[in-house]
Amino acid sequence: MLGGLPILIVEDEALIALDLAAAVEEFDGRVIGPVATVAEALSLLEQGVVAAAVLDANLADRDVTPIALRLIEQVVPFVIHTGTGLPAELAAIDSDILVIQKPSRAASVITRLIGRIGQGR
Repeated sequence: MLGGLPILIVEDEALIALDLAAAVEEFDGRVIGPVATVAEALSLLEQGVVAAAVLDANLADRDVTPIALRLIEQVVPFVIHTGTGLPAELAAIDSDILVIQKPSRAASVITRLIGRIGQGR
């Protein structure tokens, strides 16, 4: 379904990151990462283009806001996969961000992401 598209995974819980990566591969996507920090994610975004992303809201070094803002700027679809909810700054900027509450099956998260890709958002 993903046709080899590069999908960025930003998640600081290793088991969840591995599950998401496996699901991306099952849907014929190419995994970028996974990475656990905002700094690592921003570095990957500078190195190349991603087609979409799965982001945890709270990472090892801070919340996900800088990554989400960069993706919004680049018109790259993403979902927030979190146990805590959307950071207030992001909620104020874009109320249309898709938030998927943990725990969720990795395949379900990727299916929802594919829906965002199909919408161009």
